[in-house]
Amino acid sequence: MVEVANALKFLLNGEEVTLTDVPPDLTLLDWLRLERRLRGSKEGCAEGDCGACTVLVGRLMDDEVIYDSVTACIRFVGSLHGTHVVTIEHLRGENGALHPVQQAMVDHHGSQCGFCTPGFVMSLYGLWMRNPEPSRAAIERALQGNLCRCTGYAPIIRAGEKMGTYGGPEGDPLLAERIAVKETLQAMHDGRRVEIGEGSNRVIIPASLDDFAAVYEANPEARIVAGSTDVGLWVTKFMRDIGPVIFIGHLQELKRIAENDSEVRFYAGVSYTEALPVIASRFPELVELWDRIAGEQIRNMGTIGGNIANGSPIGDTPPPFIALGAKLHLRKGVHRREIKLEDYFLAYGKQDRQPGEFVESITLPLLPAGEKFATYKLSKRREEDISALCGAFRVFVNDAGRVGMARIAFGGMAATPKRARAVEAALIGQAWSMETIEAAIAAFAEDYQPISDMRASADYRMLAAQNLLKRFFLWTQERSERLAREVA
Repeated sequence: MVEVANALKFLLNGEEVTLTDVPPDLTLLDWLRLERRLRGSKEGCAEGDCGACTVLVGRLMDDEVIYDSVTACIRFVGSLHGTHVVTIEHLRGENGALHPVQQAMVDHHGSQCGFCTPGFVMSLYGLWMRNPEPSRAAIERALQGNLCRCTGYAPIIRAGEKMGTYGGPEGDPLLAERIAVKETLQAMHDGRRVEIGEGSNRVIIPASLDDFAAVYEANPEARIVAGSTDVGLWVTKFMRDIGPVIFIGHLQELKRIAENDSEVRFYAGVSYTEALPVIASRFPELVELWDRIAGEQIRNMGTIGGNIANGSPIGDTPPPFIALGAKLHLRKGVHRREIKLEDYFLAYGKQDRQPGEFVESITLPLLPAGEKFATYKLSKRREEDISALCGAFRVFVNDAGRVGMARIAFGGMAATPKRARAVEAALIGQAWSMETIEAAIAAFAEDYQPISDMRASADYRMLAAQNLLKRFFLWTQERSERLAREVA
């Protein structure tokens, strides 16, 4: 039997916090500002888009404390057990001076009205911890999730480029505290399940993956929350009740990545940030898409399993994963089953998942040599925006120049992520040429009947999908010509 505790514990800056009454929908930002009067973190959008509420959350990973920038407005307090929350108020330099990131922002005029400044500082602080002298590209990537209405970004980027000249992480007071912080967090992870509240006000923090499986099987009506990048908006924007909630973001067993010569298996709790090194080495064609998934804070919180499990028709990962032939591993209690990812999505808001069953992992076969693969995302903003549509294309062209295999999948074109089987059939066996592409385009109408909404019209979606197939073909031709020149 797993022992049960009735208190949630975490570190807030330099103080240990113990809470015995935590509503499932209590956000970290509300708790900081209203309960603790720490008002440096601001509420701008309340949906994880603007970054004004950015804080750092440290968590144990492989016996080290890893700090991630997160948006406090959609991060729930119930997810913080055994973590270290660092707010702008805890930032300081040596001997009472400003922190190097703060001093760089002052000297390079990175603040005007100041509303967004704490969020920028915290995002830069998280980057500075990892790399005090980052490239401009790294700075821009770290600040994708931070918006400013008045400074114009250039002074902020200059501050990021120079922050390392004011001092490195070796002088950071937080580094000096790291050993004590790690010991405190290790003590909080005592092998007990945490349960707080009753009924719809119940918060459950499982002790392990097996404990989670047992708890969810016994409480199939409970909401599973990992990164809260979607569920957070249900609370802040739609005022929905989400309890009871099972928080699983702390489960190390769900953060595993297993690789071999033929496939990669991502467990469901792996965040986009944690997955990126493996994506870059094993699926480099997905790196550009990965960098366009939300902003840095959301990539630090959002999980691969969550993006799939909620079944959104505009999720970023299902189209390329379906094109790659992904397999989904589902678990209910001690029982497991495997299905094709494309078979998981049944209808809008409906997935092939039984009560008490959850997504445990997803396996991606490696792309065989000689196959061509690309994914294209269209959105109103290049960064930090939801797809209007996302198309993934994979083909094999044989030595005779004909299409031997084709797998095409789209998000945003139907009620679920869906393969373009009629288009695939129109390509297979035909010469890989623009004439074949032009002839296959009409088959899109057999596969999809897109809708019009705030992101795009139905006509736009259909025309864009057809043009993306052309784009893919032209890219394969350019790539083949480039490879031929390199060989010559």
